[in-house]
Amino acid sequence: MHWFRSLLLGVFFLLLGGCGEQLPFGSRPLPFPTPAQHDLIVLAVAGPLTQYVDDQGETLGLEHDLVEAFAQELGVGVKYVLVSPSEVAERLDAGEAHLAIGWLPAPEDDALRATPAIIETGDMLVQHEASLPLSDRSELGGRTVHALAGSRQLAHLRALQKEIPELQVVEYPDGDLFGLFEALGARKVDLIAVDERIVPIAAQFFPFIEATLDLGNERPIVWWLGRHPNAELLSRAKTFVERAQLDGTLARLEDRYFGHVQRLKQADIVAFLGKIETTLPKLRKHFEAAQTITGLDWRLIAAVAYHESQWDPLATSPTGVRGIMMLTEDTADRLGVSNRLDVRESILAGARYINILRDMQPDDVAEPDRTWLALASYNIGPGHFNAASTLAKQLGADPTAWYEMKQILPLLAQPKYYQRVKASRARGGEAVLLVENIRSYYEILKHNTPRYEIVSPKVEAMMGMQGDSGPGLKLKR
Repeated sequence: MHWFRSLLLGVFFLLLGGCGEQLPFGSRPLPFPTPAQHDLIVLAVAGPLTQYVDDQGETLGLEHDLVEAFAQELGVGVKYVLVSPSEVAERLDAGEAHLAIGWLPAPEDDALRATPAIIETGDMLVQHEASLPLSDRSELGGRTVHALAGSRQLAHLRALQKEIPELQVVEYPDGDLFGLFEALGARKVDLIAVDERIVPIAAQFFPFIEATLDLGNERPIVWWLGRHPNAELLSRAKTFVERAQLDGTLARLEDRYFGHVQRLKQADIVAFLGKIETTLPKLRKHFEAAQTITGLDWRLIAAVAYHESQWDPLATSPTGVRGIMMLTEDTADRLGVSNRLDVRESILAGARYINILRDMQPDDVAEPDRTWLALASYNIGPGHFNAASTLAKQLGADPTAWYEMKQILPLLAQPKYYQRVKASRARGGEAVLLVENIRSYYEILKHNTPRYEIVSPKVEAMMGMQGDSGPGLKLKR
């Protein structure tokens, strides 16, 4: 009887499937990803807001990090397949992936399933600062606007042509967003249309750009799961995105990628780019030597030095900190620095000190938060930083997350807060500004200068013997 019962159940489910939608051949949903058998397969359209590989080989991007968090929740690995925007829907329909990321708008086709909104964004026209600004769409008649091939902005502009027939729309073919900004800077194009979220990021590298007209079209960015997604995965993805909106996951990621932009003024960026050309070449060998000994990216060390002293080896503050890395006398003594105004000594000592402060962070603090927290400690000192960490715990904040500590540090200036952790007053708000500015300087340096490869096995062996911080130095927590 058992075999007969199984046969009836099989026939029942076969008939039930025949009554529903018939999926096209090759469009069956992929199996739900499981730790033992299946990875989460993701189609990815590369881009600075989605997924990219930096010059140190690390894969970054807001959507990439969010996918990684989702996969971690599922307990599975992720396999990324890079595609062009025009391939996404077709390859999802062919059952080649579980979902797609690519700063994708909510689909107009109701049959194409997607998650709730990850973020809201719109389209923006950008021009060279020397051009006359636009104040209304009606002024687009007779103007030429460039947009990336396959982009949402290109489709938006072509729709606008029905309203403004004299508008000329040109497809920028090579798919390089920063190349489009460079063409604008060289005055090869007059106007470009981009996602509004990229404008403040690009402004760090191209200070000549100016947002001139908001095209509106505010739309949600979502993950696509295709017309025939795995039902369980669709449900889990929707729940994950909704929860990420509420529990701070998305807020933290937004802060990681957007939180430091728009801090520097245009004049600050122009001045920094000028110093990169005129002053940095004379100092670069010392920053690279510090990287060789400490392992820190020379451009991060240079960013700290610029914020501290504007790369002035003789800098001295009213409070007595001196040199290109603005070391206190006490810190210099602990690090064995004989002359704080000696460029080589100061840069190496500053880099070693940053590493010491990184090592003082709890073991579970991940990058880049570990570095940002260390830099805050570099500014206000380990004692005040530890007081801020204690205060964070008392207030229910996470002392291992920069996103939360940047809200806590300014409280050290208020007696009702610093007295409860038995500390003295500290300018924690200045520490936050320092870290955010250094983040911007570091990004600008990474965009404009190459990484430094350590090629000497002898030096690398020496580094292995000494460790990151150099020999014989300990600081109390």
